[in-house]
Amino acid sequence: MLSEVHQGKLLQPLVRDITQDRINLYARASGDFNPIHVDETFAANTPFGGTIAHGMLVLAYVSEMMTLAFGQSWISEGKLQARFKEAARPGDTVTIKGRIDSIKEDNGNWYADCTFECSNQRGAVIVAGQATVRLPTETRITKNGS
Repeated sequence: MLSEVHQGKLLQPLVRDITQDRINLYARASGDFNPIHVDETFAANTPFGGTIAHGMLVLAYVSEMMTLAFGQSWISEGKLQARFKEAARPGDTVTIKGRIDSIKEDNGNWYADCTFECSNQRGAVIVAGQATVRLPTETRITKNGS
């Protein structure tokens, strides 16, 4: 978890492999058995040409990165906005990167506004968005790392 934050700070990237097994596990956990995710024969005959990962599976990896950075504050008070740009597929390796864009005070609480981006191994952006999290009281806020 971050003990010190500043505008421009990069979050620790997270890398995850997308496999059909992980997609199937997510389908069971979520109850979302849409054939585009779990039926390879069906999915092969769609414009995607094969199965794709649930968008929420990819967002779970974003949330994992934010939890590693901000701990319980992210879990209890994090907010996320995302735009899906491309599908994640079995065989993809996704890299989730984040950055603190600004830190602001509101009513005695400090918040970090972050941007994030998930890219596949070809560099194509799969998901991009913003996240806001209330900073834990013990977090040291500095100006641009000084």
